Amino acid sequence: MDIPVDTRLDADHLGDVAGRARELAEMGFDGAFTFEGPHDVFVPLVLAAGSGADLDLMTNVAIAFPRSPVHLAHQAYDLQLLSKGRFRLGLGSQVRSHIEKRYGSQFARPVARMREVVQATHAVLRCWETGEQLDFRGEFTTHTLMPPTFNPGPNPFGVPRILVGGLGPKMVAMAAEVADGLLIHPFNTDRFVHDHTLPAVDVGLAAGGRSRADIEVVAELIMACGRDDEEQARADEGARWLLSFYASTPAYRPVLDSHGYGDLQPELNRLTKEGRWEAMPALIDDTLLDTIAVRGTPDQVGAGIAARCAGVADRVGFYFPYRVDPSCAGEILDALRAA
Repeated sequence: MDIPVDTRLDADHLGDVAGRARELAEMGFDGAFTFEGPHDVFVPLVLAAGSGADLDLMTNVAIAFPRSPVHLAHQAYDLQLLSKGRFRLGLGSQVRSHIEKRYGSQFARPVARMREVVQATHAVLRCWETGEQLDFRGEFTTHTLMPPTFNPGPNPFGVPRILVGGLGPKMVAMAAEVADGLLIHPFNTDRFVHDHTLPAVDVGLAAGGRSRADIEVVAELIMACGRDDEEQARADEGARWLLSFYASTPAYRPVLDSHGYGDLQPELNRLTKEGRWEAMPALIDDTLLDTIAVRGTPDQVGAGIAARCAGVADRVGFYFPYRVDPSCAGEILDALRAA
């Protein structure tokens, strides 16, 4: 299967980012992405862009609501420059508790709010690219001033693309309508994507008067790969932990409901509130693990990725919730490309 493959830029320390980026390129990955974790989502990509690694770069995702569209436009513009046109700005909404309690920002009406972030960021980038007057007037944000002092002018590598992460049908449809692409949330299944995500994409494309060729769809998949029992056990442990974390979130319950696991969500959520994080992974049984994660030997994982992405995605993101052995990742890439 000839499809670009990205994975997380998972260096332990910022000083290791450049070397890790080069290592991922040598392993055969086409791109690397960062997410909002213990470090800033943009800084590691700056380091990767200067590493000389032959990689596309993407935020996956930068949390949109606490940031101004002007800030996002500047960061995207500069990373597009540093990467020589190989940057994508991936945006996400997060969930209410994090936006309001961790970031101290506003969450109300997240789909409408995200729509304006995308449109306003596009408007700023278009102002710089074409010289047109900046005149974005929205419900949540307004931008009508861009003096020459703050205008970098056209980007020699073109305007960076803006992709939106989505799971619910309204956010997915909005991304297909106004963004340059969709990041399919990694807490997903083949059934949910075909029954819910793809129909929502069609709704958004129709609303925007667009075709499927107008957007880029990136499928993000959680991996659990092992070449022997020990390696598989370590991969399963990481995958169970990540799945239990995602499954505790009320916004992600529809994925569980579609497979008869809806009652698991409040049980896991209760454990988070009690601080019993260590008890959560055991509640992810083998059936659910196999349903959401792509699991097995490198050949099985490669075939599984191909099956889940065929007719769905333009790119795929490997999400290893554990430190994968480079040779194992290389075998998965070989198996996928041979599938």
